[in-house]
Amino acid sequence: MTFKEEKQYRLPGYDYSQNGYYFVTIITKDHQIFFGGVVDGIMILSDIGKVANNFWLKIPKHFPHVKLREYIIMPNHVHGILEIDWDLCRDFDDVERSVVGTGHCPVQRVDNDLDIQRTGQCPVPTGSAFGYVTPKSLSTIIGSFKSIVTKTVNIQFPNSLFGWQRRFRDTVIRHEEAFYNLRRYIIYNPSNWQLDRNNPGSPIFEK
Repeated sequence: MTFKEEKQYRLPGYDYSQNGYYFVTIITKDHQIFFGGVVDGIMILSDIGKVANNFWLKIPKHFPHVKLREYIIMPNHVHGILEIDWDLCRDFDDVERSVVGTGHCPVQRVDNDLDIQRTGQCPVPTGSAFGYVTPKSLSTIIGSFKSIVTKTVNIQFPNSLFGWQRRFRDTVIRHEEAFYNLRRYIIYNPSNWQLDRNNPGSPIFEK
């Protein structure tokens, strides 16, 4: 199995909010280099790359039904494996457990005084960087990540002209072998950067 063979854009009729493992690739607009560079097979993050890394690590805080697996911030793209598991919400109170499996994300009680709007949206605490969202699909999670990275970068680095490609690539990981192959692909991505199809300087670059 290779990444190219497994790549896909949205499976027709597939429920992207259901439990499972998902491999995603998110690419910057026009494959521009924003996140840093690879030196001797090691990815060195720029300040903008650190922003992307910081918000990637915060995804489970704002989407408690998501667990991060292997990921890498590359010079112009992000690879990551996300696990959606609604059972991660089992530690939430009984009232909120009733929404598990309905596409709504329960919120953990903190002194019973969270300012939450319960309108069918994901009840994320007021002031959350990710805002109020409805986590019915992988697209919502990735869209929220892309949005907050863009907003933060444009505030901190207003002259950067930072942006993402409109879409992202995804793979529904169906087998253990695919999981370990994709995990390995992520781990060795910096080492293979010179021949990466997302590298504008690579002979196999795909625009």
